[in-house]
Amino acid sequence: MRQRRTITGTAAGFAAAATLSACGTPSSAVDTEGDLVLADGYAPGGYNPIAGYGLAGESIMYDGLVQLTGGDGMPGFEPALASALPVPNEDATAWTASLREGVAFSDGSALDAEDVVATYRAILDPASASEVRSSFEMIDTVAAVDDSTVRFTLRYPYAPFATKMLIGIVPSESVAAAQPATESTLNTAPVGTGPYVLRELRPDRAVFEANDNYWAGAPELKTVTYIHVPDDNTRAQRTAAGEVDGANLPPLLAQRIAGQDTTLTAHTSADWRGVSLPTGDPVTGDKAIRVALNLAANRPTMIDHVLGGHGRPASTPIPDVYGAAYDPDATFPYDPQRAEELLDDAGWERGADGIREKDGNRAEFTLMYNSEDTLRRDLAQAFASDALAVGVEIDLEALSWDRIDPRINTDATLLGGGSEPYDPDTQAYTTLSSQYVEPGVGSIYDNASDYSNPAVDEALDRARRELDPDTRNSLYRDMQAAYVADPGYVFLAFLDHTYISRDSEWATSEPILEPHSHGVTWGPWWSLDTWTREP
Repeated sequence: MRQRRTITGTAAGFAAAATLSACGTPSSAVDTEGDLVLADGYAPGGYNPIAGYGLAGESIMYDGLVQLTGGDGMPGFEPALASALPVPNEDATAWTASLREGVAFSDGSALDAEDVVATYRAILDPASASEVRSSFEMIDTVAAVDDSTVRFTLRYPYAPFATKMLIGIVPSESVAAAQPATESTLNTAPVGTGPYVLRELRPDRAVFEANDNYWAGAPELKTVTYIHVPDDNTRAQRTAAGEVDGANLPPLLAQRIAGQDTTLTAHTSADWRGVSLPTGDPVTGDKAIRVALNLAANRPTMIDHVLGGHGRPASTPIPDVYGAAYDPDATFPYDPQRAEELLDDAGWERGADGIREKDGNRAEFTLMYNSEDTLRRDLAQAFASDALAVGVEIDLEALSWDRIDPRINTDATLLGGGSEPYDPDTQAYTTLSSQYVEPGVGSIYDNASDYSNPAVDEALDRARRELDPDTRNSLYRDMQAAYVADPGYVFLAFLDHTYISRDSEWATSEPILEPHSHGVTWGPWWSLDTWTREP
């Protein structure tokens, strides 16, 4: 079950100030209505599961067939809209889910099997143009056995199918017409079975209120307001000033403002940061360059000085939380001397200015990062400094995502990943499988390096079809060994997601292993429906 913990402080509760801090924040007053007011780096809206919203089950407006349990290490699964954990057949090619009785959507309509069927069919429908469609490609058919039973038939055995049952279910009527998911009314007027309903949506805020008819019982926390504050420093200022009750913040900023009446919370994640290395580029596509950059990256220093100690080195997308599937030997030590030797042996010779050249190509490339993300900026700068030390020059470009996206497969990018971290398959497959090299397959962020390694492909494909846990773990270790012998990225770190919250007298949710998404739908607030007031 989802567990709770108690945070008791001296603050008067979750009452937010009505004015902003004068230290660099906008001077206009903000209506911070609600029992809980949070500053989020993510813009409100886009609340359509068909488009991928709440892929890891984090939505407060929707429920999936299953939900995550909290605690240390890998979380488990427990029934949500399903009355019991869905059951696979002997070879895990068919999964049957029985639905909970008496569940209603926020529009008053009753949940039945056709709603589940319609949700998954809409995700898989090419007309929806869903960015997460490739994540569900193992589904062949989904059908209603009766009003309260759904059967998924898969294209191949797939042991971790529970990870695909976290996505929120929508009413069949809301997806009756085939259309791009980004154009659906669900983006701004969500209809779900979750513990909260959207009461108000504006460009700078979203206000949610408790669903009094929630199947698991009405939440005690009645109103939640998310305020959109994209700039990291401004979120920190507003939290320090007491205008909001909490915010997601980069670790150094969070450490700076933590103090009296506030708590810094750090949750372990499988969310990685790393540098894509497009294989079509004569520099980043060179194996010696890729291996050398992995050896030149001083990951421990980045974690200490950029992450404030809140993270772990990453050499592959597989962190140690995966237990026996993790290969502790599949790592890149910090070894700039070895990096220089590799470049020398491969014919990358230093020029008069210290930058290497080979066959008329200067060892120089552009690295893009999102201009609003100070953590990516700092990691990009640290990585560029390490690369320069071994004779590779990196030109940094701070851009908005709409300017980065068209160049994602031609220029290196400081990326993040781990959107579905609750199995090694969902953690690594879309990042490393060469099937995403094909145009139009998956999201533009899937395998952004256009990386292709037959040994990695074979291990990934076999592991996702393997039912024996020991064999699966062995295959994932094989994959990591093959990857570090011929890397396609420079993975830098797995983050601890850091948050600042005002002290209160609520029993809040236990920590949970977090995915790439790390706004205020996670952190201490990931299961608001379980919060209770302490007597």
